[in-house]
Amino acid sequence: MPLRLFDTIAREKVELVPREPGKLSMYVCGPTVYDVPHVGHGRTATTFDVIRRYLEWRGFAVTFVSNVTDVEDKIIARAATTGSTEPEIAAVFEAAYWEQLDRLDVRRPDHVPHATEYIASMQALITELVDRGHAYVVEGQGVYYDVVTFPSYGALPHRSLEQLLESAGARVEVDDAKRNPVDFALWKAAKPGEPVWDSPWGPGRPGWHIECSAMSLDLLGEGFDVHGGGDDLAFPHHENERAQAEGAGHAFARHWIHSAMVQVGGEKMSKSLGNFTTLAEALDAHGPRAFRMAVLQAHYRRAIELGDAELGSAAAAVDRLDALVRRAQAAGITASTADEVAIARFRDAMDDDFSTPAAMAVVFDAVSAAHQAITDGDHARVASMLATVASLTGAVGLDLAAAETGGDAEVDALVARRNDARANRDFAAADAIRDDLAARGIVLEDTAGGTIWHRA
Repeated sequence: MPLRLFDTIAREKVELVPREPGKLSMYVCGPTVYDVPHVGHGRTATTFDVIRRYLEWRGFAVTFVSNVTDVEDKIIARAATTGSTEPEIAAVFEAAYWEQLDRLDVRRPDHVPHATEYIASMQALITELVDRGHAYVVEGQGVYYDVVTFPSYGALPHRSLEQLLESAGARVEVDDAKRNPVDFALWKAAKPGEPVWDSPWGPGRPGWHIECSAMSLDLLGEGFDVHGGGDDLAFPHHENERAQAEGAGHAFARHWIHSAMVQVGGEKMSKSLGNFTTLAEALDAHGPRAFRMAVLQAHYRRAIELGDAELGSAAAAVDRLDALVRRAQAAGITASTADEVAIARFRDAMDDDFSTPAAMAVVFDAVSAAHQAITDGDHARVASMLATVASLTGAVGLDLAAAETGGDAEVDALVARRNDARANRDFAAADAIRDDLAARGIVLEDTAGGTIWHRA
């Protein structure tokens, strides 16, 4: 079965045929670093980390690029209100972003281009657009892209230019200097107190959209395989990227993947609405593995909620994985060879547009089979299922990590005393020992092979 993905521009699942056999080039839009990350940022980053890891597990050599926007209106505004400089604001919040993604075990990109490092590349691309008649200069204002000159504009949101013009006010920047409302800034003329660079059109700074076109082409080359990001970026940001690159005569992304938003009560989570939970708060409350599990349990193209109920349920699912490892350890069973049938079922699920819910169903089928095999005393099957679960969870970045079991003489002695009390039907004493251990953060599990314990 070929690997198929839902391509936003095609509006259907298509086979992923890489530019170079065995290699995949991916560009995913990263953060604008003006505030701490919220759970929506965590969902997007985890989604593309899962896709990247699976592609590598599948055998592809993946080059993964994700940018950092370190000059933009929100950063400038934050610097002005706090009395800091734009580089200081960007450095603080970029560090906060990576700190939380490291907790989530999101692997760092192969390249992390920063907008301020690519000013010359952006200016070169703007020059190409001006020379080709796709951009116009407004004296004292900047340089704008003329969308009327790009006939396929609107392909990503699947709307005509007329339809976009009808709703332009909601998604595009208001600027009286533009010829029409959907045009967008490539270069903004300098304003007092803002960061500024020299350019052929006077001192100023780049517009937001131009950076990703320039950086992706510089680092991945023409016709790179996959461009990704949250579905709120499909228009105008990604459509503008496409118009810039292709308008300048460059082959751009072969495929577009967009992940859905996190919602709160059915409404998009966003800083502008003030309805967000910071990523740090969510990870502190429920743990990074629960967060990743919650992301895996929903298809990446479906909007989800990531509140206490959803993350609590995901934490329980993670504990099911750890419970298997603890039971296998207690029975002295180690992983052997993974079950090829389960591996194939998992691969088929993920090859169908990265369907992580179906893939995780395969994982938990293997978990259930392993538990039953422990009960049946079939150690060979337990060992195979344990290897299967380890391989499949590892493929999506959810490594097995059983809690500490045994190894504390005092706890071991108390567990033995409790077992004696139970054997003598002194259940009051047994319950008292369990309660004492629970107060210390020790969880007991009574299994067919005896009582095992782990730290909560």
